[in-house]
Parts: sequence; structure tokens; C-alpha cells
Amino acid sequence: MGLLGDELAFARALTDRENESVMALGNRKRYAADAHLLTEGDRSTHVMIILQGWVTVSVATDRGATRLILGLRGPGELLGEMAALDSHPRSATVRALGSIEALVIPGDAFRRFLALHPRVSGLVIRQLTFRLRSADQERSALASLTVLQRLASRLTELSRAEPSGPYTPAVPTPSVPTPSLPTPAVATPSVTGTSPAGTVVHLAQDELAATVGATREAVAKALRLLRSQQIVRTGNRRVEILDPALLALLADGHREERPE
Repeated sequence: MGLLGDELAFARALTDRENESVMALGNRKRYAADAHLLTEGDRSTHVMIILQGWVTVSVATDRGATRLILGLRGPGELLGEMAALDSHPRSATVRALGSIEALVIPGDAFRRFLALHPRVSGLVIRQLTFRLRSADQERSALASLTVLQRLASRLTELSRAEPSGPYTPAVPTPSVPTPSLPTPAVATPSVTGTSPAGTVVHLAQDELAATVGATREAVAKALRLLRSQQIVRTGNRRVEILDPALLALLADGHREERPE
């Protein structure tokens, strides 16, 4: 399972000349926090490259208003390429986490560019392949892992996010109220890439539920169990990780083969 992914962002894989050519294809546009950049089911075919800020990619579920967050996308990432290539309705909704600046490229211009630039076309295919594999892993996790395991895995992932990630952490300042912009979702990771004790993931329970494909009630139950074992401490829109090693072990436990 992984929201952030580890593939190289599309724009960062371009050469300087390719990047200049791609930038000339579209126009810059700004979006406010919570704005929908792309909407599931929509028939538009343009693509977008995130220039600044982060977005969530989510799909509707069988539980009505409940949505499943498939990923977090940031600067340099290409969005909407599937609809541009096959002219089918949008497969997911893209929502701004904070203020966003993006390059908007018409679908026909993007397709013509790919036809003339096979290396860039290969980058798009690589991205599609990576995201397909990631989606397969998410489906496997939903089918085979408990809510507790999925939650432990997600908290571990977000607690290890790089400082340049979607929820750029601020140094904890309890006496100073958080600004009106979206609250950072993770606290500063250690330089080794493992989360130290005391790392805080700033997400509400319904938001956590959306990242693991579970109900809010199921996530609340899993958090109660983690609290009872002193693995986490929870508060308003926050989960403090007290025992990151045990949390990671719980997240990875399903990979271990157990004797009959």
C-alpha cells in the first residue's frame, strides 16, 4: 500500500528541452483549496501537470458519500492522462489539498505531442504502468488485510513522508494556533527516514478511513486498540505515534509466513 508512490514525477523526468516544449502546450491556472481539478465521470480530456501544491486522487465507493483516497500527487506529476488518451470518462476525482498552481494542456495538443516525442510517450506509459500496479496492490490489501493492518501501514507511511511531501510539517508549536491553510498531516521525519517516537499524523478519523478503504467506525475501533497497547495517542485531528517500531511491525506482519 502506498499513497505517495515512489515513481519519478513526470515533469522531473523530462529533459530541459522537453520540459520547455511541454510548458508551451498549455496555460497556468490557480485553484483554491478543496477545489476539484478533475471530477470522476466527467467527459473532459485535458491533462494537468501540478506545478505547486498537492492534491488527493479519490474514487466513489459503494457506501454512497464515502470516498477512497487512492493517492497523493504533488509538483511535477501528470494528471488526467487516461481520459486524454482513451476519451473515456474521468476515472477519479482530483481535489486540491491547499492552493494549487497547475499547467492545463488540451487533450488533443497532448496527444499530438506524444506522437512526435516517443521518449515522452514512454514516460507516460511507465507512469500508467506504475499506477496500475499500485492500484492492484491497494485492491489486494483491501481484500486480504484487516483494517488494523491497513491503518498501521498508512500511519507508518505518512509518518515517514519527506519534508517536501503533501503535508509539509511544521515544528510543533502548541501555544500557536495552526494557520487557516490545511493542517500538515505529518510531523518532521528523522534523517534516517524512520519516524521517531512522537511523530504526529494530522488527519481526522474520517480522512484516515478514506485512505484505508474503511468506515470511520472501523478506524475508530482500530485506533482504540492501538491506544490500549500504547502504540499511539490520539487527539483532535491528530495521531501521535508512540511506538513506531511496533506500529511498523504490525503493518508488515502480514508478510511473514506463519507455521501451521
